[in-house]
Amino acid sequence: MHRASQKLLYQKFYSYGMSICLRYADTRDDAAVILNDGFMKIFKNISQFDLSKSFKPWFRKVMINTAINHYHEKQRQIQAEELEKADKEANVEKIISGISYDEIISLLQKLSPAYRTVFNLHVIEGYTHEEIASMLGISVGTSKSNLSKAKEALRKILSDFFEVDYV
Repeated sequence: MHRASQKLLYQKFYSYGMSICLRYADTRDDAAVILNDGFMKIFKNISQFDLSKSFKPWFRKVMINTAINHYHEKQRQIQAEELEKADKEANVEKIISGISYDEIISLLQKLSPAYRTVFNLHVIEGYTHEEIASMLGISVGTSKSNLSKAKEALRKILSDFFEVDYV
């Protein structure tokens, strides 16, 4: 097919094609990608078009099929990303579950006494911040702050321990 003919066909059916693609795409940019891919398929396979039939339904079918192909590609990409994320999480769990009790105690002991106490009371023993504040003679805000700082310190300690960033 000649470039001039392709250009005319593109110009004549751009709006119609875009109206189809927009219904299947997440964004206008995605629709433009689908539209351009569809036009490439049309230009490549124009010899398969039956001249005894109307062009518009064939064009529409190509655009819809191209949109469906993009949808399937996107789903595969999402699934691959989810699998990769799950694999990373499983590796983190496997590493952490491989820590002995003594190693966990050793890591907790690296926290300051105030952080370690609040962390143990809240996370391990299940006390509320109000109960911890009453037991230790500190404010509820201090209890919450100490817990937050303890968690952050533990992230750093674990990161150093494994020499991997789990943030």
